[in-house]
Amino acid sequence: MKQFTVNQIGKIEMNKAGMFVRIEPEFIPALQAFEGFSHINIVWWFDGCDNSRSRNVLEVPSPYKSAPKVMGTFATRSPERPNPIALTASQIIRIDYETGMIQIAYTDADNGSPVLDLKPYTPSLDRVERPAVPQWCSHWPKSLEESAEFDWENEFTY
Repeated sequence: MKQFTVNQIGKIEMNKAGMFVRIEPEFIPALQAFEGFSHINIVWWFDGCDNSRSRNVLEVPSPYKSAPKVMGTFATRSPERPNPIALTASQIIRIDYETGMIQIAYTDADNGSPVLDLKPYTPSLDRVERPAVPQWCSHWPKSLEESAEFDWENEFTY
């Protein structure tokens, strides 16, 4: 099986001032022309689950109350998976192009999580007009904005 090398370009930072993506100095030039985009796709590493046990989890008890009792890892957003890669879409609050700090509205990453890549969110490539989902999650919010007000605690088994 082919192996890949992935380089960390930054990390997630959380403090009293908010949530941030801190870009390593050598990658700050890659932020050029990011202004004008309201949202960003953050590709990050679930480093807390980067171990042989977590990388070998292929089926999990359902984390969702209404879903099938056992689910394949690819059908969940579980951090335990063959490659602990995560993707979060987040609103950009501001970008400091000198320090490489991007303040974001939200991420489900942990403080210190390695960031692997950033991509601008563009509706023509990232938005699906009428996505289909299984019946058990068809009542979930239809957008990131609606998700903020949704009672997610009532959806999970933990």
